[in-house]
Amino acid sequence: MKIGIIRCMMTEDMCPATMDFTVTREGKGAFRETGPVDIVGFVTCGGCPGKRAIPRAKMMVERGAEAIVFASCITRGNPIGYPCPHYADMRDCIIKAIGPDIKIIEWTH
Repeated sequence: MKIGIIRCMMTEDMCPATMDFTVTREGKGAFRETGPVDIVGFVTCGGCPGKRAIPRAKMMVERGAEAIVFASCITRGNPIGYPCPHYADMRDCIIKAIGPDIKIIEWTH
């Protein structure tokens, strides 16, 4: 499966996404069922409140992503212990923009 990952811009300076790349390559974490996946794009949300994530998700789908993945920094608050308060709205807007055929994965590790 080809995926596009959206990460939190606020955690970018604290996390180089090493674990995100590891779990996608090794088929672990959220990818335990799918096995290893190919990353077609790895972008930030663009900063709060995440409005830039919508066109970025569309762009990754146009480039072949079969699923949009929200990195654990957004949904679980890694590494700062604070999940994104805008996540639900961001997710809903992305689903509306890309359609129901594209899978949404809500975490990475």
